[in-house]
Amino acid sequence: MINRVVLAGRPTKNLELRSTKSGTNVCSFTLAVDRNFKSKNGEREADFISCIAWQKTAEVMSKYVKKGSVIGVDGRIQTRSYDNRDGQRVYVTEVVVENFSFLGGADADKDDQVSKNDQPFNQSNDPFASSEPTGIADDDLPF
Repeated sequence: MINRVVLAGRPTKNLELRSTKSGTNVCSFTLAVDRNFKSKNGEREADFISCIAWQKTAEVMSKYVKKGSVIGVDGRIQTRSYDNRDGQRVYVTEVVVENFSFLGGADADKDDQVSKNDQPFNQSNDPFASSEPTGIADDDLPF
């Protein structure tokens, strides 16, 4: 079976990192995703999707994702239920974020973007950064 979700939108508020009783980091937020069409009165509407991130993803998102920044999330849909304080059963459907990306927008060039130390790859460890010839002739390549 396939359970995959890819969304692009804006968080409705700044993300806050919390911890479970066992110490696992978690961050839940709502992502506003614009619809591709306008309503009858000419306004663009949005869907507000509940999302949750865990562990390192939650840490990084809470540190760098701000209200209104455009992000892409990749994950899966999860449903769960629990009994609230009044004893009523509450059902929740949410996107469990496994990966996310900054998609730019108005805040793309500001200082609050991910620092180079938090990125999985930077130019200081780029094996192709050297401009020296490799010693391999074009005729030796199989393509």
